[in-house]
Amino acid sequence: MEPDLRAIVSGLIDGFAGRQQIDIVDDFAYPFPVTVICHLLGVPREDEPRFHVWVNAIIESIDYNPKTDPQEKLDNGVQATKDLRQYLGGLLEQRHGRPGDDLLTRLANDDGPDGRMTDEEIISTANLLLIAGHETTVNLITNGMLTLLRHPDVLQRLRAEPDLVVPMVEELLRYEPPVHIIPWRAAYSDIHVADTIIPKGSQIMLMLASGSRDPDRFDDPDRFDPDRRDNQHLGFGSGVHLCFGGPMARLETQIALTELVRRLDRPRLVADPPPYRPSPVLRGPIHLLLEQG
Repeated sequence: MEPDLRAIVSGLIDGFAGRQQIDIVDDFAYPFPVTVICHLLGVPREDEPRFHVWVNAIIESIDYNPKTDPQEKLDNGVQATKDLRQYLGGLLEQRHGRPGDDLLTRLANDDGPDGRMTDEEIISTANLLLIAGHETTVNLITNGMLTLLRHPDVLQRLRAEPDLVVPMVEELLRYEPPVHIIPWRAAYSDIHVADTIIPKGSQIMLMLASGSRDPDRFDDPDRFDPDRRDNQHLGFGSGVHLCFGGPMARLETQIALTELVRRLDRPRLVADPPPYRPSPVLRGPIHLLLEQG
C-alpha cells in the first residue's frame, strides 16, 4: 500500500510545477485521502471526481457553519448519501463471485468470523470508510503543514532527517489534532473524574484537544516538540472508541508531510492565521495558501 500512497502524493505534487501559489487544502490535502480510499475500494479512476463531489456535500452537511443555509446543506448531504450508496451498491453487485484484490471484492466474497457480511453492511462500511477516513486526514495534513511552517527549525530537521516524521506526527496529533471535541457520549454509570462525579446517563462532551494539552500530564504542553517522550495523546480517541482508521491516517500524513517538505521550494504562508472552518468539532483551515520559489 505504501508505494501506492507515495505515487498518489508524487502525482499531486507534480501538479504544483510552475505555480507560485498553491492551496494545500484544495490542491493536496482534500484530493489525497479520497483518491486513496477509492483505490482501496476499487473505484474506477474515471469515477473519482464523482466521489469528491459526494464527499464534499456530505461533510458540509454535518459541519456547523452559521453563514450557510443548514437545510440546503442537509438536503444536499442526504442526496449525496443516496447517490453514493447507490453507486457503491452497483460496484458491489459486479464483485459477487469474482476474484479481486480490492476491499469491496474481499468483503463481498470472504467469510468473516461471524459469516459473510450482507450487502447493506458492506455498503455502510464502505460509506463509513469514505467519510470518516477523509475529513480527519485532510485536517491532520493541513494542520501539520501549517505547524511546520510556523516552526521552520522543525521543517528543516524533517528535510534532513525524514525518520523524524513518525514521532512528529504523534506530536502533531497531540498539539493540533484534527478533531477537538466528541459531543456524542453518555455515562453508563457514575464516573469519578478528579473531584467531580458524572452521574449515570449524563450526556458528555469530550474535549480531546484540551486533554492532550493537560499540564498535569504533559510537560510544557503548549510547545510543539517532535522529540516529546511518553506522548499518549487523545488524537484518535481511546479505548473501545479508538479510531480504527488511525494507522492509515498516520501513514498518509507521514508520507504527505515528508514529500511536501522535500519537494516544495522555500514554502511560505500567504496569511497567518489562515481562515478556519467555523466548527467546534473539526479543527482545520478551510484554505492554506502557500507561495513557493
